[in-house]
Amino acid sequence: MHELGIVFHILRTVNEVAEQNSLTEISSVTLELGEVSGVVPELLTDCWKWAVQKEDGAAHGASLQIEPIEAVTVCNDCQKTYATVQYGRLCPFCGSENTVLQKGNEVAVKEITAQ
Repeated sequence: MHELGIVFHILRTVNEVAEQNSLTEISSVTLELGEVSGVVPELLTDCWKWAVQKEDGAAHGASLQIEPIEAVTVCNDCQKTYATVQYGRLCPFCGSENTVLQKGNEVAVKEITAQ
């Protein structure tokens, strides 16, 4: 379960931001989570709830909000974009496999809210 490792990394980042900004209590963290990031939102949330109760920094007890990011792929041959999950690597417009994931793989802290 790599979700726990991701949670620890996010907590380190949040605590660094809190320290840099003299924040003593973080109430919530908003995370952007790509549709094809390989992270299971439910597991991430469960790990978060466990970790913030053990946390002794500013993020102790903070809630986690997850904003899903749709996976979008661009075709290098016809230059059109399409929903990655629905069509995979094969462009539904021209049939090319010369495609690149444009977005949807991210795991990023979007917002930290302090009390």
